[in-house]
Amino acid sequence: MKHFFLSLGLMLILFACHRNPLKVNVSDVPVDLKIKHLDIDLLKLKQDQIQTAIPELKRSYTEFFDIFTYRMISIGGSDQEKFQELLYSFISDSLIRELEVKVAEEIDTVRLRKELETAFKHYVHYFPQKEVPVIYTCISGFNQSVVTSENLIGLSLDKFLGADSPFYKKLGLPEYKRKNMHQAKIVPDVMYAWAVTEWPKSEHSNNLLSQMIEEGKTMYFVDAMLPEIHDSLKIGFTKKQLDFCMRNEASMWTYLAEHKQLYSTDRMSIKRYMDDGPFSASFSNESPARTGVWLGWQIVRSYMKQHPETKLSDLMNNHDFQGILNQSGYQP
Repeated sequence: MKHFFLSLGLMLILFACHRNPLKVNVSDVPVDLKIKHLDIDLLKLKQDQIQTAIPELKRSYTEFFDIFTYRMISIGGSDQEKFQELLYSFISDSLIRELEVKVAEEIDTVRLRKELETAFKHYVHYFPQKEVPVIYTCISGFNQSVVTSENLIGLSLDKFLGADSPFYKKLGLPEYKRKNMHQAKIVPDVMYAWAVTEWPKSEHSNNLLSQMIEEGKTMYFVDAMLPEIHDSLKIGFTKKQLDFCMRNEASMWTYLAEHKQLYSTDRMSIKRYMDDGPFSASFSNESPARTGVWLGWQIVRSYMKQHPETKLSDLMNNHDFQGILNQSGYQP
């Protein structure tokens, strides 16, 4: 019996060591998530209904209606000449009508609502004083995937029709972009965009290391909002690309240090490790792009593991990037 309880105790200790502290029970956290569907309300209109519908759409969709018409489909505002004509031309376009059908086929809005509610339950858990944004869905004709403003998120559903969508192939989008244009990426992309909106990039993040850690903080926020989903979905890497990073973490970090890249302020050097693309040019063709983001993520994870008392809000407001590295105990 002594051996049994000793073994049981060791198992419990090992379990506790590997337990993800971000997996918190949010089932009782109240969240009033509003999702409004501009794509449905707009595309149901007939030509003779446009004039009378515009004031109601502006009232119902408030700031997002102007974001949609100005920034997403670029037809200007409702006070401009020929606005009604341009709006009807957009909603009656054959491509937009095809996208309407495809979105209905490919996007499970019931599942999407549940996933968004779960993510924002975590948001309310960590930030009870912050307001939950209103989510607006639309079809934009392949413009921005996610747009944000104060207390709102706009979501273009036609940007998530699946990596093999013939629409994306006809547009000539490269494979590295298409692989993340599917429904499972919607909620990670939404939470990432919301973090960037709530905690804008610091003016002090002027070298590669600071930008790596700043991106790492954003990715850790996504960790906290979506603790149950796989890292590959959070960062948009394939399993093969994620495996490459895990196998080569030490060599990538050593390369950046030995080649004096970490404190470089050269814009092109920073882009080489932070921007999207087919791969990271400094490493092999098997590497993903954005390896700097992944490394920054591991540094921040290490920092939070070393400092479990640190609140997520404190992390997100911490702009001492060198201090985060120094106190992280990061040893790839």
